[in-house]
Amino acid sequence: MAANRVGRRQGRGGSPGRSPAARRPQPPARSPGLQRRPARVTVKYNRRELQRRLDTEQWIDGRLEELYRGREGEMPDEVNIDDLLELETDEERAQKLQGILKSCTADTEDFIRELLAQLKGLPKQQVLQQPSPEDPNSPPP
Repeated sequence: MAANRVGRRQGRGGSPGRSPAARRPQPPARSPGLQRRPARVTVKYNRRELQRRLDTEQWIDGRLEELYRGREGEMPDEVNIDDLLELETDEERAQKLQGILKSCTADTEDFIRELLAQLKGLPKQQVLQQPSPEDPNSPPP
């Protein structure tokens, strides 16, 4: 019977003589001159630019649903705004969009014209990645 008691806790508080509060980890001691500051997150993007980009993406999704109504399986997975912004001219952007929308049987000219107008002045999104220290292609700090 003694073997059954090995490893069994005694009572609710764990080891005898210690209160549950005594087992809680204590916060690290601070210097009397240091005060804890609230954490803040800094946003490095202009809020209007982000909202404009989101509005454009939602507009694209809505228009694609209209163009491909009843044929959602043929709808392109994505119209990448940054890929379009990397192109130099509106003609190149229009050609790329025509290639993306080639499966669409509806008239896409208005969609392409309106999208090109919305892309004017829209900045390319910066990638939020820091190069890993092991990456030999990363620039030196």
